[in-house]
Amino acid sequence: MTEPKPDIATMPFEAALAELEAIVDQLEKGAVALDESIRLYERGEALKRRCDELLRNAEMRIEKITLSADGAIKGVVPLDDD
Repeated sequence: MTEPKPDIATMPFEAALAELEAIVDQLEKGAVALDESIRLYERGEALKRRCDELLRNAEMRIEKITLSADGAIKGVVPLDDD
């Protein structure tokens, strides 16, 4: 009996990416049956969406440091606030 796969919605980025890479490796080798390939592809798509979501959330939290004319730190602003 195989272990159940973790719930993708709760996976941290590193775990989701590692599983996605393993799925891509399996599919590239072509050593799985068609039904299993389809199942792996579908899980891979869900893992990709999870990674994209986590990356978007991280990007929203990134800030950049702003400097005054004399080079002193003035404060921080969101990364996209140009």
